[in-house]
Amino acid sequence: MTAQTHHEFDLRSSNTMGIAAVARPLIEVLDVADLPNVFDVFNGVRPLVLGSGSNIVFAADPSMPVLRLRNEELVWREDGDDVYVQVGAGLNWHAFVMDTVARGLWGIENLAYIPGTVGACPIQNIGAYGVEVKDAVLNVTVFEVATGSFHTLSNADCDFSYRESMFKRDLTKYVITNVEFRLSKQPKPQLSYAGLSEVLNDDGTLTSKQVADAVIAIRQSKLPDPVVLGNAGSFFKNPIVPLQVAEALAAQYEKMPVFKGSSDATRKLSAAWLIDQAGWKGHREGDAGVSPGHALVLVNYGNATGADIMNLAHKITASVHDKFNITIEPEPRVVG
Repeated sequence: MTAQTHHEFDLRSSNTMGIAAVARPLIEVLDVADLPNVFDVFNGVRPLVLGSGSNIVFAADPSMPVLRLRNEELVWREDGDDVYVQVGAGLNWHAFVMDTVARGLWGIENLAYIPGTVGACPIQNIGAYGVEVKDAVLNVTVFEVATGSFHTLSNADCDFSYRESMFKRDLTKYVITNVEFRLSKQPKPQLSYAGLSEVLNDDGTLTSKQVADAVIAIRQSKLPDPVVLGNAGSFFKNPIVPLQVAEALAAQYEKMPVFKGSSDATRKLSAAWLIDQAGWKGHREGDAGVSPGHALVLVNYGNATGADIMNLAHKITASVHDKFNITIEPEPRVVG
């Protein structure tokens, strides 16, 4: 069996928040064909599947075994202007994005510099700068825990929505092993989102790599490097509210950003703006804090515990609700 077992594994370097926690055990799987045997070892206990730990907060040591996939294969095929690639769940997401733009392909360039693995991206339906990964996902191959069998699920089967999917709603049913993407050789720049349209001009010569490079520069200017300052990226989801609620708030706060929602009857608000207006940007309590550069990012200045981070998050949530009567929700998964 091509799997390695670590009976006491320090997870501090395996989560971008830099929170101290211990896995008992952590099992690394190189060949997903071994998953049925691995789950036999778990004896009915559902493990925590861990990618790069960029979207998780360990409030305590995980009470279940931890599973990590290390498969990183890519299988490419072409059909006219469409290019399809099946990608192993263990591959680094940003490395994959940069591989596609180096090939001159379009579809996921706006999602550059998002930390995590390919297997994690459908769970959260990651998105940035007006693009969601669901728009490029063709299908997802999964291992079904209850039956010990593999299935390929279509995009529609995944039931994607804003920062959501059927995988996120039940994290124990499947283990994602591969994701197949549909990309394009034809230019399809998405530049309407604030920030990109200010630095890029679609004059017919724009490349997907130029878009990715602009996204990277913007993200680096706003978001702290988790290697330097522990963080899980955007900690809160942008709230989706009824149109009438957004209009009422916009009338009261004329500079409040408002974006198109999931339907004509809804609008998306900026959680960062709400948190900033509530006075939390740059706030620090011990080693837990809010980034001075971006109100949406909670940071670990060194030795914050998961409980410290979550306590701060709860205070921010309550404060925003008190001021705006809007509920903001965390993006990361909380374990423990």
